[in-house]
Order: sequence, then structure tokens, then C-alpha cells
Amino acid sequence: MRLIPAIDLKDGRCVRLLYGDFDAETRYDASPFELLTAYRAMGADWLHVVDLDGARDGVLGNRDAIERMARSGGLKLQVGGGLRSTAAVERMLNCGAARVVIGSAAISDPDAVREWLGRFGPERVTLAFDVRVDAGGTPRVATHGWQRQSELSLWSALQSFESAALKHVLCTDVARDGALSGPNLALYAQATRRAPQIEWQASGGVRDAADLRALQGLGLSAAVSGKALLEQRIPREELQPFLPNA
Repeated sequence: MRLIPAIDLKDGRCVRLLYGDFDAETRYDASPFELLTAYRAMGADWLHVVDLDGARDGVLGNRDAIERMARSGGLKLQVGGGLRSTAAVERMLNCGAARVVIGSAAISDPDAVREWLGRFGPERVTLAFDVRVDAGGTPRVATHGWQRQSELSLWSALQSFESAALKHVLCTDVARDGALSGPNLALYAQATRRAPQIEWQASGGVRDAADLRALQGLGLSAAVSGKALLEQRIPREELQPFLPNA
């Protein structure tokens, strides 16, 4: 399992949201390029970048910064936020993103997303499902930057892509995102059991190397971490087993 550092961009700055709430924002002094350089030096080979303005508004609000980051080289960028049309996906791939992350469109327009998977290939498209687990234990999908909550389950959402060449899925437990409360291991255990053919990426709650080892033990492909790395809560030597270039 690889560790993929995450950078969330809002108004060109690095931020983290608590529980996906745009009113619960923490800003960080480091620039996106400083963080990219630091994560590359640590040994990461991928960087997960979220355009929060795009996720909320459906318009690519940090495209220039993302393009400069992609041109800087050394890390492959997995980029999401507001990619809800063929034109937006093409622009982001042309900007240098190695992989686009599709969230809301996977729910609102699965026919288009299946076409993108066929057109651009399964290695260049990750589907992202942000979920809140209900009282019965069912993960329900949230969309549009976590602002809209649906009754659709994660498992029903995946069924829309059973005939597609889907390989990469990122799943975030919104209730754990930015909270450093530990990942939802039960959710990811169920995900890998239900869809073992998928290369699952877990996001939300990672706080230490023990969490990373637990996720690795479930057979996940990757763990995405933002706050724990931004705040240097995990000793560098404990991260090395999960960083391919360390």
C-alpha cells in the first residue's frame, strides 16, 4: 500500500476542512509548491490535489496553481474538484494531471463517466465517493463538495459501473475527514470484500503509522492523508514503508 499525501486548495492556498465543512477551515502557511517539494523529498510518487472551489462551485478555481504543480515534475498528480464535464476532464488532463478524480458526476451523470473511463482509460480516472455512514451502518454518498447528502448507498453507486473498466476508487468517510480520529476500518473492510477487483484508496482520519498498517492489512491500494502529514504528526521514518521512493 502506498501513502498519497493530499493538498486541498482554496483561493490558491493550502487548507483543510473539518468534516468537509467549508466554515470549519484551517489555513496553512506553506505554499502548494513547498508542500509538493517536501512530499517529493520524503519519497512520495503521487500527490492528491483537491480544488475545493471547484468541488463547491463546479468551476475550476485553482487551475493555474495545479498546472504549475504538474509542470514542476517529480510527482504524479491525482486531481479532483469540479470535474463534471468532458471539457473539464480534458482540460485537467491536458494541464498535466496524471489522473482525474470524479466525484459528483459519478452520481449525477454515470453515463458520461462510463464514457470517460472508456475514452481516457481506467488508469487515468479515479471515482471518488464521499460517504456518511447512517445509523444502520450503510455508507450514503454525499456530493458537490459534501454539501448535498443523498440516500444512495456506496454499493448502489458502484453498481452503475459494473460494466465499465473501473479500476481506482477513492472512498472518504466525511465524518472522519480532517478529524484525526482514525480511519473507518469497518467501511474499508467491507469495500475490499464486496469489490476486491477495485484498487481502493482510503481517505479520512489517518493519524499515525498504526492506522496505515491497519489499512494495509485490509488490502487497500493506497491511503490518502492530509492533516497528519501537514502537521508532521507521523515520524518520517515510520512513513518510509508506505512511500515508494523513500
